[in-house]
Order: sequence, then structure tokens, then C-alpha cells
Amino acid sequence: MEMLDGHPIFTKEMKETHTILIPTMLPIQFRLLISVFESYGYKCELLENESRNVVDEGLKNVHNDTCYPALLVIGQFMDALKSGKYDPNRVALMLPQTGGGCRASNYIYLLRKALKDTFPQVPVISLNFVGLESDPRNGWKMTMPMIIKAIFSIIYGDMLQTLYNQCRSYELVKGSSKKMLGKWIKIMEKELRKGNFTNTKKYYRSMLRDFATIERSAVPRIRVGIVGEIYIKYSPLGNNHLEDFLISEGCEPVVPSMLEFILYWSYNKVNEAKLYGTRTAATPLYNMIYKMFLAKQHEVIDVMKEHGVFVPPHDFTHLLASVRQYISLGVNMGEGWLIAAEMGALAENGTENIICTQPFGCLPNHIIAKGMSRAVKERYPNANIIAIDYDPGATRVNQENRIKLMLANARMAD
Repeated sequence: MEMLDGHPIFTKEMKETHTILIPTMLPIQFRLLISVFESYGYKCELLENESRNVVDEGLKNVHNDTCYPALLVIGQFMDALKSGKYDPNRVALMLPQTGGGCRASNYIYLLRKALKDTFPQVPVISLNFVGLESDPRNGWKMTMPMIIKAIFSIIYGDMLQTLYNQCRSYELVKGSSKKMLGKWIKIMEKELRKGNFTNTKKYYRSMLRDFATIERSAVPRIRVGIVGEIYIKYSPLGNNHLEDFLISEGCEPVVPSMLEFILYWSYNKVNEAKLYGTRTAATPLYNMIYKMFLAKQHEVIDVMKEHGVFVPPHDFTHLLASVRQYISLGVNMGEGWLIAAEMGALAENGTENIICTQPFGCLPNHIIAKGMSRAVKERYPNANIIAIDYDPGATRVNQENRIKLMLANARMAD
């Protein structure tokens, strides 16, 4: 077995023999992402184990001062390996990493430490776009075509997430939105595996046309924006199925797209070079990625406006222009200025009820989210913003009661 610094490496030979387990974060987008990886010959599986045992395994293997997403991701991996469902000699674990200053960049070392005594033969793969874990023996390679295709899978997943949430809150036939979502996930999985993914307008229009056929109530719902730390914002495991809870309360969840975070990340790479004089050979590449996918976001917005039935996402360039009134674009630790930008954009566009989801003790989120909510409220006095902390000791009942109180205030305002 190939080893590096005492831990096993995912080798080229393992591509034929091993299944790569991927943690839950974006259920729709990650299913499409897996189809991209499979088109390059990798075998992947999205984990769906969500029992209390996931949290317990996390607490056993990660110090409870470490942030909640790390505890959940590592707990989900350990729970899966101990379940008996997988052969530890034929699985690898994949951990997404941004490469930023957040503790998320250190999760991989915590995971390897957790594996050392019980599953020392299990390799861990870093999913990143910044050259981490770039040992030449590594059998996992993110080429530029693969990266581009992966981001396209996120774009399509974002569209499906947006349409799904805008339909299931109003559907007259229970389950019709989920059925339509399942149909389109299968279509896009097939297209991405075949490499047919660049004719975006064709797919957008077909998705919009199909979702528009779902019978929906005309009775308005309270729209509730969800912002915050990336894992807790998107992961049903991390936020206790927040979107489902809001729908059960008669609300429409409004979740910013993952593409928005990708644009934030790539823009920051270019902006940092300007602010600190750190331009490198990779800077033009980040600028190219930013411009390419900004154009793709504008395409989504234009097609949705043209269709006229569903509400498009907010324009990233508008976020850049408006957030400067709250905070500097140099504040980019973790989700940085993006949280304030998303809160402001939601309030500006009529989604005045906003839940900021954050792991307890996540310093960037506490400072930037809680710290900036007052500035957003000063500009938009009707903004109804609540910060919800998630950690192993926070009860779901307490979180939901606080959200119910926020919704009661929203209904009184109406």
C-alpha cells in the first residue's frame, strides 16, 4: 500500500477496485457531481446515513471544540465504515476542501487521525481546486475539463434546487415536485455521463417548462431566506432538515445557489491579488473561471426572466455593488462578505425573513453574520433576521421554536 506521512494514498489501481464515499452536503448537486466523477471511471456513492449515531461517532473521534460540520462529516464517515455495509479494504473517503483559512481546511487531518486506529487502510481523497494533496502518486486527478464539467453539474443542480423549492411549497398534488425533481436528476445524470452538458439554455428551458406544469396553489407563502456557513446552510444533516421544516410551516425556503459561492471564491482569488499584490500564474485562470461562470449565472437569470413563472437568483455583480455599503470585499475568511451580501439582496428583493445558519463557535460567521445583521436591518427596517446555532448540544426543538417565533413575527407583519 502506498503511504505518505503515515497515511495511505488513493492510488491509480484503486480507481478500479475502490468505491469513493462522499458526505452529504448538497443532496441534488452532489448527485449530479457524482455522475461527472463516474464519467471519468471513478465509483462513487453519496452517504445518506443521518441517525444520532453520526453525531455520537463524531463526538467520539473529534474534540467537541472543533466546528460542527467537521464533527458531522467525520461522524458520518465513521458511522458508515462501522455499519458493515462497506468493505474497508475497498473504500476511500472524499473530503471537499476550499483551501482557505477556515478550520475546514484541517478536517482532512482530523479524519485521518480518526481512521488511524480502526481503519488505517482507508485512504482519504481531498476534493479541491487549489492543488492540495498533489502527490504525483495520487490516483485522484482533477483536470481542468473535469473541473469545468463539475461546475456545470453544480449549475444544473442549483436550477433544480431553485425550481423544486419554488414548487413544493405550493404543490396541490403532494409529491409531484419530488417526482419531477427525480425525473430531471436522472436526465442530467445521463447527459453529464455522456458529456452532453454545454447546451445550457436548452436544459434550462426544458426544466422550466416541466416544473411549470406542476399544479400549484396561488395562495402566497412566507418566503424565508437561508444563509450562513456553507455546510450548515445546505446540508439537511447539518441544519436538521430546515427546508422541510419551513415547508411544513407553510413557508417557501429561498436558498442561494452554490454557484454564488463558487463565484465568491473565484472573485476573491482575483481580488486578493489586487489588494495584496499577490498575483501568481494562477490568477488569470481564476479570473477566467469567474468570468465564465458569471456569464452562466446571467444566462440562468435571463432564461428565467424570459420564462416568467419562477423567481431567478440575484445577480452576483449586484451583490458586489451593494455589499460595499456594509463591509469591505477584503473580508473573506470563511463565507466572509458573502453572508452580508446575501442577507441584503434577500431583503432588497422582498424576502425579508432570513435565517442565518451557523455552527456554534464559528468565529467568522458569528462576527460577519451576527455583526452585519444590524447594518442590513438599518437599511431594510422590515428585515426579520434570526441567527440559529447548530452543535451537538443544541436541541432541534429549541431551534425550531426560535424559528416559529420568527415566523409568528413575520405573520404579524403581514
